[in-house]
Amino acid sequence: MAIISVVIPVYKAENCLHELYTRLKSSLQIISEDFEIILVEDCGGDRSWEIILELADQDPRVKGIQFSRNFGQHYGITAGIDYCDGDWVVVMDCDLQDRPEEITRLYAKAQEGYDVVLAKRSNRQDTLLKKLASKLFYQVFNYLADLKYDAEVGNFRIISRKVVCNFRLMREQLRFFGGLVDWMGFPCASIKVQHDSRLEGKSTYTFKKLWKLATHTIIAYSDKPLRLSIKIGFMISLLAFLAGTYLIIKAILFGTPVIGWSSLIVSLYFLGGIIISILGIIGIYLGKTFDETKKRPLYLIKNSTNTNLDSKYFFDKGTLHK
Repeated sequence: MAIISVVIPVYKAENCLHELYTRLKSSLQIISEDFEIILVEDCGGDRSWEIILELADQDPRVKGIQFSRNFGQHYGITAGIDYCDGDWVVVMDCDLQDRPEEITRLYAKAQEGYDVVLAKRSNRQDTLLKKLASKLFYQVFNYLADLKYDAEVGNFRIISRKVVCNFRLMREQLRFFGGLVDWMGFPCASIKVQHDSRLEGKSTYTFKKLWKLATHTIIAYSDKPLRLSIKIGFMISLLAFLAGTYLIIKAILFGTPVIGWSSLIVSLYFLGGIIISILGIIGIYLGKTFDETKKRPLYLIKNSTNTNLDSKYFFDKGTLHK
């Protein structure tokens, strides 16, 4: 069993994979020569898979997995964790904003008795808009999911074999790696790490993709939107009752005529919008429940190299067995 595994989802990274491998190799050799690098190519449409094959041919410790289509970053992380062999597993991004040189520090901190060590990004090298959007997302996410997820922490971390084995048991369709690990509650620590600028290009996470990830994640981890919709309904009903009581008292005591057809129409449209929104929230939850009942595999693998995927694991009713 390899002492340490590095799991990296790869998407449109053809120009940084060689440098990523070189820096990883130099950093991991400080810990041990017994390591593996698992690169999960998510069908970005560039030469990433060809380069992974080249690296795997040069070094058998490089293992490649290619999906049949684009499934997404967190599914790539899931696949890498499903097939890693390490006593300790590092998860990081492929764009070199997560510095391979920090792995030795993560590993050293883990040896103090922690199952999870998070890399907190100091002086985060992202645009102001992205940092503000990330902070806002995690504030809303923590409120709705009743978690305390740190906005300064991304996917970059090291986890123990114990965490890996328990992570493999969770096969829900909506994947959010950080949230799943946080939910487990294993002893956790964090260290400050340097966050570099992207080697080249820009993030492939568009606003649409970020919004989709945010809504799916909140729905996956909490039913609080449903409970909030109940509170909103009761509040509107209470306000409507108080307003109606006020108008009736004015009409009885002072003979004030009840007028305001325009306000009535506006109120009807407002209530109609609230009702439609609540029905939409319920519909989303029902749709995701329907997706879970299908029990489809989380991902499909088209190609692999330096791995033995067919005989290593099998799936039974959505549960991964070894």
